[in-house]
Amino acid sequence: MSNNDEYKEVQVRRKRKKLTQEDNMAPLMDHILDLRSVVIKSAITVVLCFIVIFATVGWWFPYVSKGANIVVLGPFEVIRFYLQTAGAISIGLSIPFICWFLWGFMKPGLVEKETMFIKSSLPGMLILFIAGLLFGYFVVHPVSYFFLISLGEKNFEVIVTADEYMRFLLMTTIPFGLIFQLPVVILFLNYIGLLNAEMMVAIRKYVYFGLLVLTAIIMPPDVFTHLITLTPMIVLYEISIVLIRRRERRQQKRAE
Repeated sequence: MSNNDEYKEVQVRRKRKKLTQEDNMAPLMDHILDLRSVVIKSAITVVLCFIVIFATVGWWFPYVSKGANIVVLGPFEVIRFYLQTAGAISIGLSIPFICWFLWGFMKPGLVEKETMFIKSSLPGMLILFIAGLLFGYFVVHPVSYFFLISLGEKNFEVIVTADEYMRFLLMTTIPFGLIFQLPVVILFLNYIGLLNAEMMVAIRKYVYFGLLVLTAIIMPPDVFTHLITLTPMIVLYEISIVLIRRRERRQQKRAE
């Protein structure tokens, strides 16, 4: 083989190698572009919600403050409070849309079994998320807030700033939207064969201890609020056991 033929063969090999590398990079670039689209759509959704929430501050503020006696320490704190509050609410309202965008991104990479479960669970996840927010807003926040305020008024003159109030409100509402997803997570683990009712009963005491630690981390540092927070988490865990047992009975009947 002449030097010219060897040179041509080397060039052909390089071209093939380059084409192979480009073919391997193509799926990765497609995923990156799809993820970029999800991020852009999510950001646009948050911005649109923020504009609507900020423009209607006079309407929703009484529902947020709930008649609490809160103060601001300066003119800049007013606008900062409105911006932070509108930002937090807009993110909360955007979560269902962001989850839908993520679902569209992950769907091609899921097997049919996982796809069917997530698709059928989306309405339940949304309902549980809203139920968690409502529980935090109407139960945990007012009970814990006024309990702590009344406790402090025995020995102090309590002045609550707008920033502190909003931080406490978010702390006692947003986590419950995620906590109430516990049944969906457990059902998914059972659906893919990683968890069953017998295992859940066996590890119940360890789960309760873990939930107690989680409550101590995310909730205000008082026993009263911890009890209010821990109760629905335990109830949700027990409901999950009941749901899994029913599902296992149906599967057993079908097998018979």
